Amino acid sequence: MRRTAEPEPIDNRLFVLVLQHPQEKREVLATAVATCAALRRASLVVGLSWPNLSRALGRPADAGQWAALYLGSARPAGFGLEREIVVLDRAGMPTADQDAMLRGLEGVVMLDGSWSEAKTLWWRNPWLLRLRRLVLNPRHRSRFGRVRREPRREALSTLEAAALLLKHLDASPTVEAALLDRLDRLIAEARPDRPAQARKAARSNL
Repeated sequence: MRRTAEPEPIDNRLFVLVLQHPQEKREVLATAVATCAALRRASLVVGLSWPNLSRALGRPADAGQWAALYLGSARPAGFGLEREIVVLDRAGMPTADQDAMLRGLEGVVMLDGSWSEAKTLWWRNPWLLRLRRLVLNPRHRSRFGRVRREPRREALSTLEAAALLLKHLDASPTVEAALLDRLDRLIAEARPDRPAQARKAARSNL
Protein backbone atom coordinates (compact mmCIF):
# COMPACT_ATOMS: atom_id res chain seq x y z
CA MET A 1 0.00 0.00 0.00
CA ARG A 2 1.38 3.39 -1.03
CA ARG A 3 1.99 5.80 1.84
CA THR A 4 0.46 9.26 1.64
CA ALA A 5 3.14 11.87 0.95
CA GLU A 6 3.83 14.22 3.83
CA PRO A 7 2.72 17.79 3.13
CA GLU A 8 5.31 20.49 2.59
CA PRO A 9 6.52 22.29 5.75
CA ILE A 10 4.51 25.36 6.68
CA ASP A 11 6.32 28.62 5.92
CA ASN A 12 5.96 30.23 9.37
CA ARG A 13 7.55 33.59 10.21
CA LEU A 14 7.91 33.22 14.00
CA PHE A 15 10.65 30.74 14.88
CA VAL A 16 9.56 27.96 17.25
CA LEU A 17 12.23 26.49 19.54
CA VAL A 18 11.11 23.42 21.49
CA LEU A 19 13.14 22.35 24.52
CA GLN A 20 12.24 18.74 25.23
CA HIS A 21 12.84 16.96 28.53
CA PRO A 22 14.74 13.69 27.86
CA GLN A 23 11.96 11.63 29.46
CA GLU A 24 9.42 12.91 26.94
CA LYS A 25 11.22 11.18 24.07
CA ARG A 26 9.76 7.91 25.37
CA GLU A 27 6.18 9.10 24.99
CA VAL A 28 4.47 7.48 22.01
CA LEU A 29 1.98 10.33 21.72
CA ALA A 30 4.39 13.24 22.16
CA THR A 31 3.86 15.87 19.46
CA ALA A 32 7.09 17.91 19.54
CA VAL A 33 8.69 16.03 16.65
CA ALA A 34 5.55 16.41 14.55
CA THR A 35 5.42 20.12 15.39
CA CYS A 36 8.97 20.82 14.22
CA ALA A 37 8.59 18.62 11.15
CA ALA A 38 5.51 20.61 10.15
CA LEU A 39 7.19 24.03 10.39
CA ARG A 40 9.91 25.42 8.14
CA ARG A 41 11.29 27.60 10.96
CA ALA A 42 11.47 25.38 14.02
CA SER A 43 14.00 23.41 16.04
CA LEU A 44 13.76 20.65 18.64
CA VAL A 45 16.55 20.19 21.18
CA VAL A 46 16.60 17.56 23.92
CA GLY A 47 18.22 18.09 27.30
CA LEU A 48 17.83 19.62 30.75
CA SER A 49 19.76 22.89 30.63
CA TRP A 50 21.58 25.28 28.34
CA PRO A 51 23.67 28.33 29.36
CA ASN A 52 21.65 30.78 27.26
CA LEU A 53 19.20 31.16 24.39
CA SER A 54 21.90 31.25 21.72
CA ARG A 55 23.37 27.94 22.86
CA ALA A 56 19.95 26.30 22.92
CA LEU A 57 19.11 27.70 19.50
CA GLY A 58 22.50 26.94 17.98
CA ARG A 59 23.00 30.46 16.63
CA PRO A 60 23.23 34.04 17.97
CA ALA A 61 19.91 35.42 19.21
CA ASP A 62 18.68 38.57 20.94
CA ALA A 63 16.75 37.47 24.04
CA GLY A 64 14.81 40.75 23.94
CA GLN A 65 13.11 39.63 20.75
CA TRP A 66 12.03 36.24 22.07
CA ALA A 67 9.19 35.01 24.27
CA ALA A 68 8.72 31.89 26.37
CA LEU A 69 5.53 29.97 26.99
CA TYR A 70 5.22 30.24 30.76
CA LEU A 71 4.26 27.32 32.98
CA GLY A 72 3.80 29.05 36.31
CA SER A 73 0.77 29.24 38.56
CA ALA A 74 -1.02 31.91 36.50
CA ARG A 75 -4.56 30.99 35.46
CA PRO A 76 -5.21 33.17 32.39
CA ALA A 77 -8.97 32.64 32.52
CA GLY A 78 -8.96 34.47 35.86
CA PHE A 79 -7.63 37.68 34.30
CA GLY A 80 -10.96 38.40 32.65
CA LEU A 81 -9.31 38.89 29.26
CA GLU A 82 -10.80 37.56 26.03
CA ARG A 83 -7.38 37.14 24.47
CA GLU A 84 -6.07 33.65 23.68
CA ILE A 85 -2.47 34.78 24.32
CA VAL A 86 -1.70 36.86 27.41
CA VAL A 87 1.63 38.56 28.12
CA LEU A 88 2.63 38.62 31.79
CA ASP A 89 5.03 40.85 33.67
CA ARG A 90 7.55 39.64 36.25
CA ALA A 91 4.86 39.73 38.94
CA GLY A 92 2.69 37.34 36.93
CA MET A 93 0.09 39.95 35.96
CA PRO A 94 -1.00 40.98 32.44
CA THR A 95 1.07 43.80 30.97
CA ALA A 96 -0.67 47.09 30.22
CA ASP A 97 -0.18 47.09 26.43
CA GLN A 98 -0.59 43.52 25.27
CA ASP A 99 -0.31 44.22 21.54
CA ALA A 100 2.92 46.21 21.94
CA MET A 101 4.51 43.35 23.89
CA LEU A 102 3.67 40.89 21.12
CA ARG A 103 5.11 43.00 18.32
CA GLY A 104 8.61 42.45 17.03
CA LEU A 105 9.03 38.89 18.28
CA GLU A 106 11.56 36.79 16.40
CA GLY A 107 10.76 33.52 18.11
CA VAL A 108 9.14 31.68 20.99
CA VAL A 109 10.49 28.96 23.29
CA MET A 110 8.20 26.07 24.22
CA LEU A 111 8.88 23.43 26.88
CA ASP A 112 7.94 19.85 26.02
CA GLY A 113 7.29 17.27 28.72
CA SER A 114 4.91 16.38 31.51
CA TRP A 115 3.83 19.23 33.75
CA SER A 116 6.58 18.43 36.27
CA GLU A 117 9.20 17.88 33.54
CA ALA A 118 8.37 21.23 31.93
CA LYS A 119 8.70 22.94 35.30
CA THR A 120 12.12 21.33 35.68
CA LEU A 121 13.18 22.78 32.34
CA TRP A 122 11.90 26.21 33.39
CA TRP A 123 13.83 26.32 36.66
CA ARG A 124 17.02 24.81 35.25
CA ASN A 125 17.24 27.49 32.56
CA PRO A 126 17.18 30.89 34.32
CA TRP A 127 17.84 32.70 31.03
CA LEU A 128 14.16 32.04 30.22
CA LEU A 129 13.34 34.80 32.73
CA ARG A 130 14.87 37.32 30.32
CA LEU A 131 12.30 36.50 27.64
CA ARG A 132 8.80 37.92 27.36
CA ARG A 133 6.41 35.66 29.24
CA LEU A 134 3.31 34.29 27.50
CA VAL A 135 0.43 32.18 28.77
CA LEU A 136 -2.33 30.60 26.72
CA ASN A 137 -6.03 31.13 27.26
CA PRO A 138 -7.55 28.79 24.65
CA ARG A 139 -11.25 28.94 23.89
CA HIS A 140 -11.44 25.17 23.54
CA ARG A 141 -10.05 22.24 25.49
CA SER A 142 -7.21 20.18 24.07
CA ARG A 143 -8.12 17.74 21.34
CA PHE A 144 -5.44 15.55 22.84
CA GLY A 145 -7.74 14.87 25.79
CA ARG A 146 -9.18 12.01 23.78
CA VAL A 147 -5.98 10.03 24.19
CA ARG A 148 -3.96 11.77 26.92
CA ARG A 149 -5.43 13.58 29.93
CA GLU A 150 -4.34 17.16 30.59
CA PRO A 151 -4.02 18.73 34.09
CA ARG A 152 -5.57 22.11 33.21
CA ARG A 153 -8.08 23.52 30.77
CA GLU A 154 -5.40 25.72 29.23
CA ALA A 155 -2.93 22.82 28.90
CA LEU A 156 -2.45 21.99 25.23
CA SER A 157 -0.21 19.58 23.39
CA THR A 158 2.92 21.13 21.94
CA LEU A 159 1.41 20.98 18.47
CA GLU A 160 -1.80 22.71 19.58
CA ALA A 161 0.12 25.38 21.47
CA ALA A 162 2.26 26.10 18.41
CA ALA A 163 -0.89 26.33 16.27
CA LEU A 164 -2.48 28.84 18.66
CA LEU A 165 0.67 30.95 18.90
CA LEU A 166 1.18 31.09 15.14
CA LYS A 167 -2.50 31.81 14.52
CA HIS A 168 -2.10 35.09 16.42
CA LEU A 169 1.58 35.97 16.15
CA ASP A 170 1.92 35.03 12.48
CA ALA A 171 -1.62 36.35 11.86
CA SER A 172 -2.41 33.26 9.82
CA PRO A 173 -5.46 31.09 10.57
CA THR A 174 -4.34 28.75 7.78
CA VAL A 175 -1.25 27.84 9.83
CA GLU A 176 -3.45 26.83 12.75
CA ALA A 177 -5.73 24.75 10.53
CA ALA A 178 -2.81 22.94 8.90
CA LEU A 179 -1.20 22.09 12.25
CA LEU A 180 -4.44 20.91 13.81
CA ASP A 181 -5.07 18.72 10.78
CA ARG A 182 -1.77 17.01 11.49
CA LEU A 183 -2.75 16.55 15.12
CA ASP A 184 -6.06 14.98 14.11
CA ARG A 185 -4.16 12.51 11.95
CA LEU A 186 -1.85 11.64 14.87
CA ILE A 187 -4.82 11.05 17.15
CA ALA A 188 -6.56 8.92 14.51
CA GLU A 189 -3.44 6.79 14.18
CA ALA A 190 -3.16 6.29 17.96
CA ARG A 191 -4.17 2.80 19.01
CA PRO A 192 -7.25 2.94 21.30
CA ASP A 193 -6.54 -0.63 22.46
CA ARG A 194 -3.62 0.54 24.58
CA PRO A 195 -5.30 1.49 27.88
CA ALA A 196 -1.98 2.08 29.63
CA GLN A 197 -1.40 5.09 27.42
CA ALA A 198 -4.91 6.42 27.95
CA ARG A 199 -4.51 6.19 31.72
CA LYS A 200 -1.38 8.34 31.83
CA ALA A 201 -2.53 11.18 34.05
CA ALA A 202 -1.70 14.84 34.34
CA ARG A 203 0.67 15.07 31.42
CA SER A 204 1.08 18.09 29.18
CA ASN A 205 3.28 18.71 26.17
CA LEU A 206 3.71 22.39 26.92
